[in-house]
Formats: sequence, C-alpha cells, structure tokens
Amino acid sequence: MENTKDKIAVKIDNVSFSYGKGADAVKNFSLEIKNGKFTTLLGPSGCGKTTLLRLIAGFLEPTSGSIFIDDKNQRGIEPNKRQVGMVFQDYALFPHMSVEGNIQYAARFSKQKFSKKEQSEMILEIAKSLNIDSLLSRRPAELSGGQQQRAALARALILKPKVLLMDEPLSSLDAKLRERVREELKEIQQQLKITTIYVTHDQDEALSLSDEIAVLRNGELLQKGSPHEIYFSPSSAFTADFVGRANFLTNEKNESIMVRPEWFSLSQKESADITGVIKSTLFLGNRTRLIIENSASSEQNITADIPTLEAQNLQKGQDVFLKIIHKCTI
Repeated sequence: MENTKDKIAVKIDNVSFSYGKGADAVKNFSLEIKNGKFTTLLGPSGCGKTTLLRLIAGFLEPTSGSIFIDDKNQRGIEPNKRQVGMVFQDYALFPHMSVEGNIQYAARFSKQKFSKKEQSEMILEIAKSLNIDSLLSRRPAELSGGQQQRAALARALILKPKVLLMDEPLSSLDAKLRERVREELKEIQQQLKITTIYVTHDQDEALSLSDEIAVLRNGELLQKGSPHEIYFSPSSAFTADFVGRANFLTNEKNESIMVRPEWFSLSQKESADITGVIKSTLFLGNRTRLIIENSASSEQNITADIPTLEAQNLQKGQDVFLKIIHKCTI
C-alpha cells in the first residue's frame, strides 16, 4: 500500500512560460511537492514565483512542459476544475457580503450541486474548524486581519481542494499581527494536513512555516530543501545572502566560505579567527550587531551579532576578536 506521505501531490515538469515576446518568466522549472507538505516558493520580486502559482491554478498555461496534480496532467483543465483553492494577497473578500456569503459564493462553483441545507452544513463545518463560526454574520470590514485570513481560508477550503495555493497572504499585515497569524496558519495547515504551496519574499515566513523551501531566481530553481538545509547549507552565494544575512570570507585553502552574523563569538586575541576594529554598533535587544572592519582586508566589513550581555561594553573604534563557531563552504 502506497504511503500517502511520500505521494507526489503536485509535479511541475520542465515548465517554461513567457509573457508575450519578453524573456521567460519561468525557465525549464521542475519541482515535486509531497502530499500534505507545506512548500514555499521563495525569491525576490520578479523571480517567477507568483507566475508559477498562477500556472498551477490554471490562470495561465505553460509555454512548454506539464503540471500534474495527483498524477493528472492539468493542461487544458479550467481553474475551477483543478481541485485547488487559492488565497490571494489581499484576501479578495467581497466587502458587501458576510463571511457566510463569501464562503457560500465559492460553493457555487462546485461540480457537485448541493442543497441550501447541505451548503449551510458545509459552511458551518469549515467555519468551526477555523474557529470563525461565531463570525459568519459579520462583513470583512468588521474583522481583524487574522479573522479575514481565516475567512479567506474557509472560502478556499470549502470545496475540499487537494492543493491550497497562497500568494503572499500576510504582506499587508503589520509586523506583530503577521507573526501571530503566521503561527495560526502553521497550526491550521498541520491540523488539516492539506498540501500547501505558499509564495513569499519574506525569509522569516519561509523558514518558520515551511516543510520545504524552493528558492527561485530569474524564473529558475536554485535550491530546494528543508528550512534547516537552506539556512545552514545554501548551495549558492545568492541563496546564502537572500535567506538571512551572510558574510563571505576566504579560508586557508582559498575556499569561499559563508558565515552568518550569529555564527561568531567573542574570543581572545590568540585564538581569534577574525581581528578587526568596530566601526559601529546596533542594539537589537537580546543581541548587539557589530559592524567590523576586517584587519585582513580593510575594504571588507564583517557583520557579527553578539549576545548583548557579552557585547555591552564594546564601543566604536575598539579592537575586537572573533571566533567562527560555524561556517559553510560556498
């Protein structure tokens, strides 16, 4: 019997796409997404991640290559028949409708026809699972950002799609709310065990939410891996620098290495890997960021994040000695 955890829910097979006669927005892109996993497409603006999401949803057709959902080629299949649900960047809730009305609107597009009673039961069931059953009579303007997201999720999930697509759904929220909603979203996805493909340019979102991350650049896949693999073992300088801060140094073998700011510790001069002069300090609460002029190369600045209790007496212009506690060869 096939293990559903190892089953491929979505397969993107050598897909390319271009808008008109311009350069390819997606180039020979291949990716397999396992059933029930939370996979994030991560990259800067214009890298092709939203285009990929629209290709999966059926709003666009590949110029070449194929997209499979549950082993079925999706070419020519209309968006409302692809068994996918989508949450848009601005949630796209109808302002004149209640939460119940917004969810009910999506139910109209089901291939299977439901009675009003059946629709009401379905809406109540999904609303309870998302803890918004007490909000069904409210309109979007009467909801918090987190509640709006849950309403948009309910609308996307009402038809029990096989795949949930999310296009930067947290980008309009303030930092504090975004962090809280991020935690809720992860909990909901794990509870429902639905295959989720999430688009963002926010590294913190990708690292905290994902089972797997696919890093994109110029329409191409640079690296796929777990958040831990992407952060600690990036395969390129671009990935290292995009997913968190990075210092690029050369070791004794003349190899290029990457050291994150938090991978330094203060040391004594005789055991130091890096010697430098502090150019500036930045208080970050539990850590203090040091910008250091590297004595080995005066043109290179090094960024080091040191626990504040250890760095509180350090000042601009002072000599500092650093030990590398972790590094990655690039």
